[in-house]
Amino acid sequence: MNGSGRSDASAATPTRRTLRALAPVFAIALSACTVGPDFLRPKAPDVDAYTPAKLPDKTASAPGPAGAAQTFVSGRDLPYEWWTLFRSEPLNRLVSDALKVNPDVQAAEAALRQARETYYAEQGGLYPEVDGSLSAQRQRSAGALQGRTGTTTFNLYRASIDVSYGLDIFGGERRLIEARAAQAEFQEYQLEATYLTLSSNVVGLAIQEASLREQIAATEDIIGAQTDQLDVVRRQFELGAVSRSDVLAQEAAVSQTRATLPGLSKQLAQTRNQLTSLAGRFPSQNIEQTFRFGDLALPEELPLTLPSKLVEQRPDVRAREALLHAASAEIGVATANQLPQITLTGSVGTAATQFSDLFKSQSLIWSAGAGLAQSIFDGGRLDHEKKAAVAAFDQAAAQYRSTVLTSFQDVADALHALQNDADALAAQAEAERSAADSLALARDQFNAGAINYLTLLNAERTYQQSRISRVQAQASRYADTVALFQALGGGWWNRSDLASGQPSSPSTR
Repeated sequence: MNGSGRSDASAATPTRRTLRALAPVFAIALSACTVGPDFLRPKAPDVDAYTPAKLPDKTASAPGPAGAAQTFVSGRDLPYEWWTLFRSEPLNRLVSDALKVNPDVQAAEAALRQARETYYAEQGGLYPEVDGSLSAQRQRSAGALQGRTGTTTFNLYRASIDVSYGLDIFGGERRLIEARAAQAEFQEYQLEATYLTLSSNVVGLAIQEASLREQIAATEDIIGAQTDQLDVVRRQFELGAVSRSDVLAQEAAVSQTRATLPGLSKQLAQTRNQLTSLAGRFPSQNIEQTFRFGDLALPEELPLTLPSKLVEQRPDVRAREALLHAASAEIGVATANQLPQITLTGSVGTAATQFSDLFKSQSLIWSAGAGLAQSIFDGGRLDHEKKAAVAAFDQAAAQYRSTVLTSFQDVADALHALQNDADALAAQAEAERSAADSLALARDQFNAGAINYLTLLNAERTYQQSRISRVQAQASRYADTVALFQALGGGWWNRSDLASGQPSSPSTR
């Protein structure tokens, strides 16, 4: 009993001595610094406008669908579900369905989960690594190796716990964790960008479908009117009032107008296929929603984010900022790799030739140590790796500035487009009205024999072109509105599951 007690005391004494010897190392670890630059978020651009000259606060108006004047409300926030501003329940359902099942969104969600798990895994580097082992061996030893004759056969049982801890004195591991966190943040904003792109594409294709249906309807109306006029020309030809060439010219006009229908029908079918695909379905599983201009309301009040807020609300800008942060942290990682690496190791266990003796005090074995490693010569590898990290940071900074410039350009382009296309629609509406009046007058004059057929034909072509152009101008106003909402960031920060303006997994929405 006393022998056993003396054995325990003799075992404990070296352990305490080792811990006392390693105490300064632990003190250094606790007060460790973190090398490399501390990341600072880039400041918002010092600009207070999107365009060189102040644009009017309101666009022009025009009669008919999509003709209302739109007012820009500076400083008003954009709602997350911005597509509801078009006041179309079928559109709301389609966007909602697409956001749930679109494969691109699912891929972005998986990329976010991967980035987060990589970040969590890297955090394990801050803790000691503890491994347990249990082994049993049957061993034969030659007596000659121990200065005696014969051989010895015996069993050897071992049980141990091994601890290894790399001291993060210079913060290399913490910088690597910082980089992984920034990369996870990048994937969060990439997911927000995917949602914004998808919803914008769905709304844009719905507007395109409405435009194509309107153009097809207008073309069919024009064909009907031209066919009625052809009957008139044929009767006049039978009466000898017009020549055969006039009949052929009207027949050609009808055929030319009919020839535009297959192209429009093709575009409509392709648009429907695209919408079906975005909704996560195959083309044969057609979506139930259809869209016409009469089912879409043009938003009359347009929220306009302040320029100082744009860089905080554009997901692509925030994604670039996260990459810049990751590049900054990688400089710290490369710097720490040039400095000494200290590792603490320890092991405690038992070893015995009889399994029943394995857990007795006299079978106790242990070891403790510390190691320091420092590169003496590596051919300049570590130095060049640090310079490469600095160059990567400079590249990320330039790409961030480029993305910021593009974001402001997108908003400016949308604002100019909204103003100019409103003017264009007003002009096209007036042109269509004038062309319709001119055509009606030409028909009356032709029927009365006051003008030749060529004048009537030109009036028909002018009206046809003006009506189609008016429909296209209507579509442009809707599309410009979508472009503005997308350029402003899409309102993701107003989603109910967000706190402090930080994105989170869409699976929780």
